[in-house]
Amino acid sequence: MKKLTILLLTALISSCTSTQLTDSWKNPEIESYAPSKVLVVGITSNIEAKQKFENKLKEEFLMRGTDAYTSFEVFPKSFKTEKLNQNELDSLEQQLLQNGFDTIIFSKVVGSEDKIGYTKNFDVYDETFIKFKEDYLRYQDSFYSPEYYEEYTIYHAETSVFCICPTNERELLWKGSINIVDPQSIDKTVNDYIELMIEALEAEQLLNPIALSNQKKIS
Repeated sequence: MKKLTILLLTALISSCTSTQLTDSWKNPEIESYAPSKVLVVGITSNIEAKQKFENKLKEEFLMRGTDAYTSFEVFPKSFKTEKLNQNELDSLEQQLLQNGFDTIIFSKVVGSEDKIGYTKNFDVYDETFIKFKEDYLRYQDSFYSPEYYEEYTIYHAETSVFCICPTNERELLWKGSINIVDPQSIDKTVNDYIELMIEALEAEQLLNPIALSNQKKIS
């Protein structure tokens, strides 16, 4: 069932997107969930990317009638430059609870890998009738042409949705593993990532679609 869900979610995204959902887990004890006040946290050393990601995701929640804030608005300034220990995180969580937060969206890059791809497509050849000379001629570029290969990087990212309700201790509701393939633009990468993540959360009934959110307001 989980594999089917991933396939369905991936099919919703255009093939030209820079992001791919590779794995998804939902707490089996949670059928549906409606956050009321969300804290968006992105962990990256790229401050511009962090701000754009958190602001864009905040906007998505606000459009669905859910109160949302970025880490820049909530966390102390020292959070941007200093590490927090366990006691500081516990204190911060208590402050969030006191201020009415019930959900934390936490995104981070967990790894990366360099890839090499062919710049030519030989699928048009009929392998049944190929001869040695033909096979050699079409692949010899791999040794003599510097443009034969294309190098690119895949970043492995994760987004987790935590409930910080008083009765639970940072309960994990959902986690998605997302590959960011050869990012060229911060804006495009952020938009693709958030689009993919929002569709996944809606499919898992952890976030109401915009139309449904507006309908509840009217009713």
